[in-house]
Amino acid sequence: MKKNKSIILWIIAIVFTLSIAFFQRITGPTQNIKGKFEINNSPVSYTLPRTSDNENGEKVSIKVKDTSVTGFMKFKRYKSNDYLTISPLVREGEYLTVVIPPQPPAGKVMYRITLEGNGVKYKLTDNWVVIRFKGMVPASILIPHIILMFLAMLFSTRTGLEAIFKGFKTYRYSFVTLVSLFIGGGILGPIVQKYAFGAYWTGWPFGHDLTDNKTLVAIIFWMFAFYKLAKNRENRKWSVIAAVILLAVYLIPHSVLGSEIDYTKVQ
Repeated sequence: MKKNKSIILWIIAIVFTLSIAFFQRITGPTQNIKGKFEINNSPVSYTLPRTSDNENGEKVSIKVKDTSVTGFMKFKRYKSNDYLTISPLVREGEYLTVVIPPQPPAGKVMYRITLEGNGVKYKLTDNWVVIRFKGMVPASILIPHIILMFLAMLFSTRTGLEAIFKGFKTYRYSFVTLVSLFIGGGILGPIVQKYAFGAYWTGWPFGHDLTDNKTLVAIIFWMFAFYKLAKNRENRKWSVIAAVILLAVYLIPHSVLGSEIDYTKVQ
């Protein structure tokens, strides 16, 4: 009976964690903008990037089979006093293309693309699209970081369930949660940040990077929960609280209030 109960709780934890991972994947300011429509009964499809690690600039390709359709991109550096620049889209077979100029890590560009067909202009978006550039993070760092953060959420959820149902493995699962979170978020997280944006830590008290700050809060709560369990195995409530805190952290879209260059304040 206990084995069946454990299996059910693991299934719940896995499904829940996958759902949170999917939510993280489709939300946040770095997710690409996709769309489809028609010009002169000819299909148009596009993907507008909002993050790039390409040091040569980010290429945007819009599929437009109708060769009579043209277009242009207006852009400027985000948070700058620059004037808007206009770049024409270049025809490459079935695609109209344009390159967003590269920026240093944490530099952003705001842009908007307009297509023209039969004298009619079609804006792909009503609002400006903002793309953030970053440095390339080695797979040897990024992959373990992602895996450990996923495991931290999985074991955090499973620990919370174990505590709620008064299981005897709460302490053990708490330990795995804390280790995964500390290594994945507390050690590898800053290393990823350094590769991507040139600084190990841009959260409190040095900055307002929400990713850094929310990771710090989660680690503190799980350290306290583990400390309480180490003193008394029956003190499970803090594991539930820490699990809820980590859930709240994961519900905040990734990269919100992330690192960015304010070009109005730098040369």
